[in-house]
Order: sequence, then C-alpha cells, then structure tokens
Amino acid sequence: MVAGALLLAQAIVPAGWAQADEGSDGRSGAVSAAGPLTAAQSPERRLIAVYRLIGEARLGEALEQADALVRDVPNFRLAHLVRGDLLTARRGVLSGFAGGVTRTAPDSSDLAQQSEQIRQEAVLRLLALQDMPPPGAVPRQFVMLPASTRHAIAVDAARSRLYLFEHRSGKLALIESHYVSIGRAGVDKRVEGDQRTPLGVYFITSKLSDKQLKDFYGAGALPLNYPNEYDRRIGRTGSGIWLHGVPSESYARAPRETDGCVVLANDDLRRIMSTVRARQTPVVIVERIDWVAPDSLDGERRQVLALLEGWRGVRWDPSRAVDFYATSLGDDDKAQPSRVSPERLFKTSRPRPTQLKEVSILAWHDGRDLLVVTFGEVPQGARSGAVLRQYWADDGNGWKIVHEGVVG
Repeated sequence: MVAGALLLAQAIVPAGWAQADEGSDGRSGAVSAAGPLTAAQSPERRLIAVYRLIGEARLGEALEQADALVRDVPNFRLAHLVRGDLLTARRGVLSGFAGGVTRTAPDSSDLAQQSEQIRQEAVLRLLALQDMPPPGAVPRQFVMLPASTRHAIAVDAARSRLYLFEHRSGKLALIESHYVSIGRAGVDKRVEGDQRTPLGVYFITSKLSDKQLKDFYGAGALPLNYPNEYDRRIGRTGSGIWLHGVPSESYARAPRETDGCVVLANDDLRRIMSTVRARQTPVVIVERIDWVAPDSLDGERRQVLALLEGWRGVRWDPSRAVDFYATSLGDDDKAQPSRVSPERLFKTSRPRPTQLKEVSILAWHDGRDLLVVTFGEVPQGARSGAVLRQYWADDGNGWKIVHEGVVG
C-alpha cells in the first residue's frame, strides 16, 4: 500500500493553516493550533488536527495523535488509513502519488475499492473545511424563516456535508457542519429503488430512537416528508428517506453508500436529534449550496409576501381566489389534476378575515421556479389558527398554487 496522508494534507491544507478552536458557534471541524485534541472533542476535529500536523511536516506528533484517535474511536476507518499512511511515510516508501490522491495498482478487490472510498471521504472532509461558507451567509433557498423555526438544515450533496442553522438574535447562524453519506447512484431521486438521494425542500416529520430501529440505523432517525406534494404531483415515487446514523461497528460510511438516505456518524446525529423539532425543521437538499448574504434575498422576500397578501385579500371570494390556483403544470406531461379545490375550501370555511403569521418561505428550482410557503392562518380576534403549507410554481405566466394543505 502506498501512503497518501502526507501529500493529501500538503495539497489541501495550506502551510500553517489553522482555524479558531471550536467556540460558541459550535462548528464541527474547526481546529486549533494549540496542543493535542482530547477524547472529548469530535473525531472529525481530531482527524483534521492530524492532517494539519502532516501539512506542517510534524509527522511524529501527527502519528501520536492518530494513535490516540484510533484507540479512542476504533471503528473510524479513515483514521486507521491515515495512521497507516503515517507509518508507511515513516519507513520512507512514499510513491505512486498524483494530484494529492493516492493511486494504487489496478485491483478490483473489495479492499482496493474500500480504500479508494475512504480516501475520497478524506478529500471531502478536508475540502469542506477549506471551503467554509462566508460568515453570516445562508443557502439561497432560505428566503425567509421566522424565529419560531428555531433550526434549519441544508445538505450539500457534492461536498457530502450537512449544515445546521439556528436562529440567534433574529438571524440564522451556522452552528454545526457534519460529513454525510448519500445515495450510491448520486442525487435527484425519481423512482422507488433508484438509490438516489432526493433534491428538494423537505421537513422532518418525526423522531425515531435507536430503541425503535435495527442497529443498521444507528443512533436513530429523522424521517423526511419525501415525496412531498410537489414530488407526487410530477410523478416521483419512493419513500423512507431519512437522516439516520450508522451501525454500531462503524463510525461513518463512504460518501456514496446509502440507498438514498442521508447518513451521519452516530454522535453527530445524536446532537442534531437533541436539537431540532419534528414537523418544524426544514431540510433543503441541494447538489451544491449557493451561499448568499441574507440581505440579498430582501427583494424576493418582499415579492413573495406581496403575493401572499394578494391571495389573502381574496381568500374568501371564490370567483377571484380561483385565479391563484393551478389546474395543471403546463408543459409537464406527468402532472396530475390539481389537488386543490378552492371552491370546496371556501364552502366549508367561514368567510372570516385572517392574518398570516410566522411565514416561512423556501425557494426551489426544478425546471420551474417553486416556493414552499408555510404560515399560520389566524382568524381575526383569535389567538391561534391552522398551519397551512402551500406549494407555488411559476409556469411562465405567473405564480400559481399547485397544492395547499393543513399541516398543523
């Protein structure tokens, strides 16, 4: 076996590179230039510290920390591989290396394939930390999230990375990021069994503890509402897309090794499960996150709020409100008849003025611009009301509601 940790670190980790130690924002993966990391700190942070030492050619210290890491987390395959590379480097037999990624002799064995998968995991972990989002930036899809939405999740499939946000002082703050594994066939799930991870806007529907599941799912699971109503509308099939953990004998899975779920290390999943709320936490899965400044979304936010206000203003007038609802998706042959029946809604609801509160706006693009809008519809004089979710689509002739339903 040829060693790859040394050149991989030198290729990706700049000389002297270090970030501030993990602070109040709790970002996973930040490393300190100070002394050895302890067993209480995350395995990923400890691994990145080893890579930092390698990048600085401090191989003896790197091997000491790698030894401690594999002792404390014996099921962390990547840590074992890094340690093996360091032992090989110490014997002075580095060779066969190109572009910072180890090249082994052609070999179709399972061992060679596993080795390549683990090295790809190393590349993704390091690149994600090198290419951290700008401070204060949010994913382009987060047009508006009220303070009552305490947390939001974004998954960057290309980077195999999950980002957890929290509302702090009226703003979304990135508080954690974690390595994840996605579908064997990549992303953009279309049909049952295609082993792809869906792209889109989803919500955590419940929490399942490890006591409710087989060991395969690890520390637990957070099911998502795939297929959502838009997915169903255009004919996407499948089910059982979860955020979940790994079997007890594993620390992490290869970057593409699931049947479509998003899979995290058990410790990372436990932190998320103890933090987020079911039914209230959005999960946006994208091929690659487009990070933007929140202020850059102001114009789109105002436009959507004006659209909602227009709908609210004619909410109880069937002859006018019907113009806000789509009956088809135009150029999509798979489009099903509209699930929204405004006339029925109006006949069974009392025509009482309402206010829209706690508005959440998530944007998406899937051949057409889409909006997933959730809000409380509170009748005048009441303290609470139904929580509605609407799926809006722009078919080129303006925005129309393609599905509307009560979610709480």
